[in-house]
Parts: sequence; C-alpha cells; structure tokens
Amino acid sequence: MVELILRKDVPDLGRAGEMVQVRAGYARNYLIPQGIGLPATEGNRKSFEDERAQVEKAAERERDQAKSLSAELEGHSVTFSVRAGEEGQLFGSVTAADIAEKLGSDGFSVERRFVKLEDPIKELGVYDVSVQLHADVEVVLKVWVVAEK
Repeated sequence: MVELILRKDVPDLGRAGEMVQVRAGYARNYLIPQGIGLPATEGNRKSFEDERAQVEKAAERERDQAKSLSAELEGHSVTFSVRAGEEGQLFGSVTAADIAEKLGSDGFSVERRFVKLEDPIKELGVYDVSVQLHADVEVVLKVWVVAEK
C-alpha cells in the first residue's frame, strides 16, 4: 500500500486534499500519471498545503458549474423518435451516448460517462435517467422513446 495526497475528488476513494492508502499499482499506473494524486512525501505535503486553497476553489467552481447545469436540466426531457416493431421493441437501442449527444444538440454540455444508464433502452416508453454531473450533483431526466411515424 502507498500513501497519496489526492489533488482531485475520486469517487469511492476520497476528496481533494485527503491522504489515502491505495495499492502501489493503482497509484503508479493511474493516479500519479493522471495528476490525481501525489506521493505523500514531506515535500509534497508542504507544497500541497500551499496549493490546497487553489484546489478547493477549483473544486468549488466545478461544483457550482454542475449545480447551475443541473438547475437548467431540471425538468428537461429528451425525445427519441425511433423505428420500432409491433410490440414496442426497438430496431436498435438508445444508449447513454445517444442521450448525451441529444443533450448536446439541445445546448447542454454533458459527457457520455455522466449519463448513468444501466442497459441500453430497447423498448418504447418513458424512462427516468440519472445524470451525475459532479460527485455531489445528480439530476434525473425524462427520456421519451416514441415510435417513428
């Protein structure tokens, strides 16, 4: 196990500024190269304390942006007009990438990885789809899947 100082929030691991224990391979191959974590040496601890205020401001700014986007998305719905069979089965499916793309065309900047869709939608209907904009900010959208005329 290796002790790291997190520079960014990591779901299921910790928040920016915390000291965490992770496996050496995870630290060496992912967290450190991505700039998400620093080895918890005495020098890094001191330099991070100086940088902490900036990191906290950046995290607060990201959270505020996510909250404002969630306020805009609140009550928004997207509609997909797709080809379907007699019993409501789609010829194809509606995926998280499709939802993110549709939101992008509606003027919302949402990445595919933020759309929490367990399995692709394969039937006509109305679905509640969660969009995780930030670790603390989540909004639920209505996704309408209707038959193409």
